[in-house]
Amino acid sequence: MTITVRDFRPGDAAEVAEVLRAAAPHWVFSAAALRWQATHGAPAARHRMLLAEADGAVVGVARTGLLHESAEPGLGYANVNVLPPRRGRGVGTILLEAAERRLRAIGARAAHAMVTDEPGVAFAERHGYRRGRGRTRLGLDLTAGVPPVPPPPSGVRITTAEILVRDPRPLYEADLEVSRDEPGDVGMDAIRYPDWRVTYWDRPDLDRTLTTVATCDGAVVAFTFALTDGSTRYQSGMTGVRRAYRGRGLARAVKHAALCRAAEAGYTIALTSNDAGNAAMLAVNDRLGYAPVATEWRYRRTLSR
Repeated sequence: MTITVRDFRPGDAAEVAEVLRAAAPHWVFSAAALRWQATHGAPAARHRMLLAEADGAVVGVARTGLLHESAEPGLGYANVNVLPPRRGRGVGTILLEAAERRLRAIGARAAHAMVTDEPGVAFAERHGYRRGRGRTRLGLDLTAGVPPVPPPPSGVRITTAEILVRDPRPLYEADLEVSRDEPGDVGMDAIRYPDWRVTYWDRPDLDRTLTTVATCDGAVVAFTFALTDGSTRYQSGMTGVRRAYRGRGLARAVKHAALCRAAEAGYTIALTSNDAGNAAMLAVNDRLGYAPVATEWRYRRTLSR
């Protein structure tokens, strides 16, 4: 099998989305989002996808770039996914080597990779990557119904992100505060508003009718992002509550509202993930009916010059 590596082109989006869905089934990938990220993503991210081809078909994808939200300079990412039938034939190694060359060229000092279970763990460690924190991937069958939750506290309104179409900055401010407290081994709280808007708010797979916010006195005090891929699967992104409003059940309230709307809209599967050390959020998801479907690890390797 002859393997060639080339850059992603917008016309590859549909095929690449199918490859990623097969290689990473517990996540949502949208062709529109992949195309948009490659052509309109935040400049600071320096995002680029590299494709491995064999016999005229895409068999693997490496997503590369800089973790521009981190205050630590020189952090890159190299997330490699290979179609299951093509694994064990050198595709991943060729892609990873190309991804690391690309990261060095744009000034990255270290490469991070998100690795799900086996055989990804063995692959990462064989290539010199060291394990960091774990994440639990969770799934929920929306056709079985969503457990009820208590109503929100007096003065708190649960609504959709559509109210922020003209000015999403209140959501950015809430996201920034919450991100500073999120467990993890890579701080992701140094993003500027223009980059946040491009990275999160303007992306085509953000569903603002499912993205849910809790407001109080005109401020966003809790939120949950929602991503969709045009199928029946819905993914919760970041969910958080501002410090002054924690302990009032708002994380569960916004996620519950989003899940109910997703079920009403015809979505059948809800996906999410949590840092393994985030006991509070894991408990929220457990009470909503989510169950673990996979374990993911953050791996890191220093890049030599």
